[in-house]
Amino acid sequence: MAAIQSYILCATPRSGSTLLCDLLESTGAAGRPASYFRRQSIPRWAARLNVPVAGDEDMPIFDRRYVDAVIAAGKAETGLFGLRLMRESADDLSVWLDRLFPGPHNDRHRFEAAFGPASFIHLTRTDKVAQAVSRVRAMQSGLWHVAADGTARERIEPAGRAGYDRTEIGRYVEQLEAQDRGWDDWFRSNGIVPLRLTYEALSHDPRNVLATVLSALGIDPDIASGIEPRTAKLGDDESRNWAERFRTETSGN
Repeated sequence: MAAIQSYILCATPRSGSTLLCDLLESTGAAGRPASYFRRQSIPRWAARLNVPVAGDEDMPIFDRRYVDAVIAAGKAETGLFGLRLMRESADDLSVWLDRLFPGPHNDRHRFEAAFGPASFIHLTRTDKVAQAVSRVRAMQSGLWHVAADGTARERIEPAGRAGYDRTEIGRYVEQLEAQDRGWDDWFRSNGIVPLRLTYEALSHDPRNVLATVLSALGIDPDIASGIEPRTAKLGDDESRNWAERFRTETSGN
């Protein structure tokens, strides 16, 4: 079997993927995983990676240059390419790579044609109500991540007031459950047996989960003992109250 040259972190929003990406990058041995192929983020990444955005007639050139730049960024001079991929982005990436590597008959072969022999990691959050609450609060407040010292790390919108919304929470519970089922279907259809991780284990003992991932990637797991998490949990008493209220209000459904 060929040595692993890449890994794909398959996740859903608010599942702890930012924390895990930070941990992996901090090792200095596992590349720099990020959502390079999230449709909304491609213009920003292209600018950051100095890839000129082309007109329609030059899209094949842009496609190739962007993938090459992403591979270099995702390796971060470590020799191992890391990519974070949400379920809604997987199909877009498959179409993209099919233009560059026509012939492979499934997504796994397309991904490996582009990125080399790959390991696949599935990060899920068991408590979908808590995950949905986290997403609703982030969307309402504009605050998506905080640093380990408690300061805002990623704020997309100006600070706003978050308010309990049963309909929105319910909508995201259904969406997140569907996305996890989508990942399971994708793994089966592509003959993939992923390394399975949970948000709950990651948030409880990040270094232990990091060591598990490093070992699966053929990297010394002892490196994990010296890594400090850069991202803190956003969940608080209000999040727990929202989740409890939602469960109470929907217990008969």
